[in-house]
Amino acid sequence: MKRNFSFLFILISLWAYSQVEEKKLDELIQNTLKTFDVPGMSVGIIKDGALVYAKGFGVSSLTTQKKMDQNTLVGIASNSKGFTATALAILADEGKLSFDDKVTQYLPEFQMYDPYVTRNITIKDLITHRAGLGLGQGDLMFFPEGGNLTVNDIIHNVRYLKPENDFRTTLDYNNIMFIVAGEIIHRVSGLSWAEFIEQKILKPVGMNSSFGSYNRAKAAKVTNIIDAHAPVDGRVVAVPHDWNETANAAGGIISNITDMATWAEFLMNGFTTKDGKKLVSDKQIQQLWNLQISTPVALKNAYDSNFGGYGLGWFLTDVKGHKQVYHTGGLIGTVTQFTLIPDMKLGIVVLTNQQSGAAFNTITNTVKDAYLGVQDRNWLKTYGDRMAKVDADFTKGKKEILAKATAFQKEKNLQPKPEQVVGTYRDEWFGEVIVAQEGKTYRIYCKNSPRLKGELLPYSNNTFIAKWDDRSYDADAFVIFNYDENGKAQSAKMKPISDVTDFSFDFDDLDLKRKD
Repeated sequence: MKRNFSFLFILISLWAYSQVEEKKLDELIQNTLKTFDVPGMSVGIIKDGALVYAKGFGVSSLTTQKKMDQNTLVGIASNSKGFTATALAILADEGKLSFDDKVTQYLPEFQMYDPYVTRNITIKDLITHRAGLGLGQGDLMFFPEGGNLTVNDIIHNVRYLKPENDFRTTLDYNNIMFIVAGEIIHRVSGLSWAEFIEQKILKPVGMNSSFGSYNRAKAAKVTNIIDAHAPVDGRVVAVPHDWNETANAAGGIISNITDMATWAEFLMNGFTTKDGKKLVSDKQIQQLWNLQISTPVALKNAYDSNFGGYGLGWFLTDVKGHKQVYHTGGLIGTVTQFTLIPDMKLGIVVLTNQQSGAAFNTITNTVKDAYLGVQDRNWLKTYGDRMAKVDADFTKGKKEILAKATAFQKEKNLQPKPEQVVGTYRDEWFGEVIVAQEGKTYRIYCKNSPRLKGELLPYSNNTFIAKWDDRSYDADAFVIFNYDENGKAQSAKMKPISDVTDFSFDFDDLDLKRKD
């Protein structure tokens, strides 16, 4: 972590001619793995049409100890959103739809909470995070993996999601609207989203090792694929793959460095394949990579950025005077980053099998700085120091809350009685949540998300902590009951006990009403 990576910008500027200094980047990546406890990482850099760097480091799985390489498949998660937008652009060029078409033209049963929004929401609104839904709102319908709801169920339940913001006013990252967009692709083309992506994009582009979904990769019996990893009780361990097939349009693609570099070159070459076929017209590209909804940018920032926001399936900003098109992706146990600076013909891809965003930012920012001519800023130390403090603060906060729950267990007279809280509660979009007494303990079960189950620890006279059985979630949550005049719970709200919880565990959006 203390090694000197000065002059790394020299090595990268010379890579088109020599790879003598390549070992310095190798060393940075290896130190990044150690600093953030990431089992494996693959990195690719494409410059001026040439793949100048493509390597894997560490292991693809702590269980098998198989080495990670440039061909190791990884779930790219939300980096799939750019493919969904491209698929829609292809259909638009074919005259089968327009980005400005109303959603109900293709999904007549679709409804938003507000009838005005239902009548006016367009395909473009779906893939710009401006429909009014909050950050991650509704994600519990598909996250974590193993849920019972179908795509049609999710589309139906959108009507129960009360928006957090006015329509078309705010960028709030949301996956559910991309699921709706994926269903439009299905109904217009007659192909499933994954089939369309593979047949119309992956194969023509030359991404021959990639798949439209995890299940399709497993069905093909691929073996060079990662295991996901997450910290559990302070130690990184292999955890089950986590992505529901219903959400493929928001994050289902499985790919590797080699193919993602091919994707980068295709995009920067005007969405043109290696054999010269242009898959998307300039008219549609202009929409994809033009700002559709903006977000505030700090007055002082690392890249002197003046604007930021989202196009169609892509984040957009400027870095040191250059337009940057980028996205990140995250699953439980996996995070990825994809960055393009088109006018420099520069693409940077980082795929990992652990959920440390600091790791991919360290690599991307160091490489980007080198090409931009920015003196080494030692991003490894910056992110390493920052995350050490953040992790310590989060760990301390969670321990303090759980300690309060432990202390409250001695207050038998103050604890809620079974007859007050045991029962079935229901949220309109999420479904039933069961609070049960089993022996001397309480348990919580989510009917439509069977893997979301755990122990309920009394915390106060009206509050429990849901301690999930799967500790890789890092998403323990308060369950706060509202009693009637007789002291019986009639409703409940939930919220994470810590800000470290992934936003897709959107407990805050649940409004649980007693059913029995």
